[in-house]
Amino acid sequence: MSDRNDWDPTDELPTGDDSTGEEFDAPTISCQRCDRTWDLSTEFEDLGVGNHAVEQFALDHERHTGHFPDDVSTWRATCRNCTEVVERLARDAATRWAETHVRHTRHAVELRHAGSDETTLFGDDDSGSRTE
Repeated sequence: MSDRNDWDPTDELPTGDDSTGEEFDAPTISCQRCDRTWDLSTEFEDLGVGNHAVEQFALDHERHTGHFPDDVSTWRATCRNCTEVVERLARDAATRWAETHVRHTRHAVELRHAGSDETTLFGDDDSGSRTE
């Protein structure tokens, strides 16, 4: 979790399965806005979310505080016609939303990662999407 632009919710993380006898360090998440750090041992051991512990924690944190923790950046889909904007941790989830919005409204939607200037545009041409 060293660089916010490199984080991907599908990154391999330890599953918490210690049947091999090897110990692992559960990841920690910090949030400067909350001035706190959390050890995700509980998520790995008690909740059994394994590889999705960081993603689930980030979603829960955003749901409760209105912002994501440090080192978590999102994919943002923004409609060019109406006020619809969604943020998703995974690109495929943001793409799915953009494609659905275009299909139902015929509005163009921009998709951008928080750590990049590259934009993918959906619905502005016949091909369905293009990268700018």
